Amino acid sequence: MTTFSLKLTAAALMTLDHIGFYFPAAPIWFRWLGRGAYPLFLFCMVQGCSHTRSRKRYLLRLYLMSVFMTALGLFLDARVPSEGGYGNHNIFLPLFLTGVLISAVELYQQDRKKGGLLLGAAALVQVFYMLLPFLFPFTRNFSGDVLTGVVPNLAVNEYGFEFIALGMALYFLRDRREALAAVYWIFCIYQFSAEALYGYFPVQWMMALALPLMLRYNGEKGRGWKWFFYFYYPAHTCLLFLLSAALAG
Repeated sequence: MTTFSLKLTAAALMTLDHIGFYFPAAPIWFRWLGRGAYPLFLFCMVQGCSHTRSRKRYLLRLYLMSVFMTALGLFLDARVPSEGGYGNHNIFLPLFLTGVLISAVELYQQDRKKGGLLLGAAALVQVFYMLLPFLFPFTRNFSGDVLTGVVPNLAVNEYGFEFIALGMALYFLRDRREALAAVYWIFCIYQFSAEALYGYFPVQWMMALALPLMLRYNGEKGRGWKWFFYFYYPAHTCLLFLLSAALAG
């Protein structure tokens, strides 16, 4: 499978997941299948990091899309009040953070001084995030999910640091399929155990369905459509939210 076909599959699974999110009457298995969407996008992102001609521009696009999704969420919740709200939909943020840490590790391997500076900058951003309520009192009116969309936080994002760590593993093991598969399976087992221990019905482990697709990746990009996926994510969530709000009203 090419990167394009993996992204297209991820987009289809994501759409099912968000239909289940906005419409409770939808079959529960929509959300189960949706667990495979983000890992596929994450896999494609780390492949993009290794092949892009300009990683800086690639990461900048992800960050700007994170800011855009934050603004979109605020706008929709303000203009279209609903019981559940628009929700926290911002996969661009954890993808961006994964790319930054991958770059920091690689830079540190090449040049400890420059790599250390990048890691230090990342640490300062984390401190700045914690100081926001004190430096800018108006930010106390916003949730952590909103603030992190602008000042990226490693812990406060849609998928948490553990998925950032998974993304780094996918990157550094991208040429070692057996090791990648083993680490991915261990991560799925952990997800099952963690949810079960906290009394939840284990769902996230179903991301295991994405692994066979990753292992079929042939190293090729496939069709372009780069901007389609940047557009489709906000477009489909916005449309589904507005439709669910209209039906509820």
